[in-house]
Amino acid sequence: MSTTLPIPIQFDVPEGWRSAPADEVGAPGAAFVAVHLPSDAGFTANITLDGEYRPDAATLPEIADESVGLMGDAVTSVMVTERRETGSVDAPGLAQTLAFSVDAGGQSRDLMQSQVYLSVLDIDDPHKRVVIRLVLTSTASQHPDLLTDFRDLVRTVRPGESTTTP
Repeated sequence: MSTTLPIPIQFDVPEGWRSAPADEVGAPGAAFVAVHLPSDAGFTANITLDGEYRPDAATLPEIADESVGLMGDAVTSVMVTERRETGSVDAPGLAQTLAFSVDAGGQSRDLMQSQVYLSVLDIDDPHKRVVIRLVLTSTASQHPDLLTDFRDLVRTVRPGESTTTP
């Protein structure tokens, strides 16, 4: 079942990408999914967004390490190829790139994943922290071409309007 983000955000989806139902594309925990056609080597590139309240004191690098650990349980191999902190003290972020292999249909596929973590304080209660994760997953050969689209989407992330009334 798809989820919703703990805080409302807005972003612009780049041309060539179309939104897709999270449950139908195998991303049930995502709040948003976009896919890029055509597929490459039987894999459809995708961008997913999810997020959660993080009441703990985990740093963004520790949260990113958690993601790598969880991925390592599900794929043949995973390696962090790049990691850098981004943003500012008031709006910290972290970006990392992973290279990994999966077995699908008796065939090994080399995939890449760019992950961006954004830490956002709840406006109503600054003691509550939300971490938003944006992820581009593609074949290794598509990754360089699609990375610009992903970065463009990340640059447009901004606070959204609340859908609740006081």
